[in-house]
Amino acid sequence: MADQYAQIREDNRPTGIPAIRWEEPPEGPVLVLLDQTRLPAEEVELVCTDAPALVAAIRSLAVRGAPLLGIAGAYGVALAAVRGFDVDEAAEALAQARPTAVNLAVGVRRALGAYRAELAGGGDREQAAGAALDAARALHREDAEASARMAVHGLALLDELLPGGGHRLLTHCNTGSLVSGGEGTAFAVALAAHRAGRLRRLWVDETRPLLQGARLTAYEAARSGMAYTLLTDNAAGSLFAAGQVDAVLIGADRIAADGSVANKVGSYPLAVLARYHHVPFIVVAPVTTVDPDTPDGASIEVEQRAGHEVTEIAAPQVPVAGVEAGGGIPVAPLGTQAYNPAFDVTPPELVTAIVTEAGVVSPVTAEALAELCDRSRQVTI
Repeated sequence: MADQYAQIREDNRPTGIPAIRWEEPPEGPVLVLLDQTRLPAEEVELVCTDAPALVAAIRSLAVRGAPLLGIAGAYGVALAAVRGFDVDEAAEALAQARPTAVNLAVGVRRALGAYRAELAGGGDREQAAGAALDAARALHREDAEASARMAVHGLALLDELLPGGGHRLLTHCNTGSLVSGGEGTAFAVALAAHRAGRLRRLWVDETRPLLQGARLTAYEAARSGMAYTLLTDNAAGSLFAAGQVDAVLIGADRIAADGSVANKVGSYPLAVLARYHHVPFIVVAPVTTVDPDTPDGASIEVEQRAGHEVTEIAAPQVPVAGVEAGGGIPVAPLGTQAYNPAFDVTPPELVTAIVTEAGVVSPVTAEALAELCDRSRQVTI
């Protein structure tokens, strides 16, 4: 395994660095990632030369977000193939790197399928590697196109539900260009509203335990010139009670066949609040996030993360006496156990609509979701 930091920006200015890209320097092909664990303090690129390095980046959340994980998984298979590593071994490791986000396995299967099909058709390993890379690039391109279509569908839905503009939108976790080949999922809808002059305020949940809203969504909102306000997750209820939220927009890591939605932990309480206060709760995700093989929410495997993400505050760039460099600052007594699921599951009856690139499902039912997915596959074919 080999990885290294290739570029560090000290001035903290927005650069527009893509979240992921394939490069072919003289020493051999590499996958370059924007290390999201270092944002917003600095923009650092992480270079992966093999699948184990990419697996480590996925598990550490240096690269994250359902659509982007699918793209990364596909590129990871291509990377193993182009560099002459064991492709099946790499694919298995990548697919299992994070259990909840279904897009990761989808991306891996797509590139692996292209690789195997080329070999079965008489191609050599070099040609098969090229086929895997072509599949990854196609997935990357398709995700960007899907992002644009989701933004259009999502904005149209907002205008239908909330005529007159001036939308005050609450979002959770991070769903912008950092998780996508394009401008994202839920964040792309908010960005479209901003560009159309119909966004009054974006409420940004800090999103515990890793503060992906504070670190990443606020970062993207600031770069886009959006009117936004950061809040602690447990302050959302007071906003609803004060009538300050017009709609909730979130992404998804897996959508079960019945319409149950797995998203970053804290999403389910927002759905309950939204229902009580008669506020639309809208999920924005590509069709690839819908998993017909997962029948319902109870069947979704929820990733459990390390307790130190809750009992410590990560501050690798801040020297603190008695704290090891790169470690965390304790905020709980030594030995405290922590319950730290990465996701929770929202049942379909609490979801107003699911917005995809193929259209909108509302009300959310298993039948309507299956029909949309079938229609999407027919268009793709």
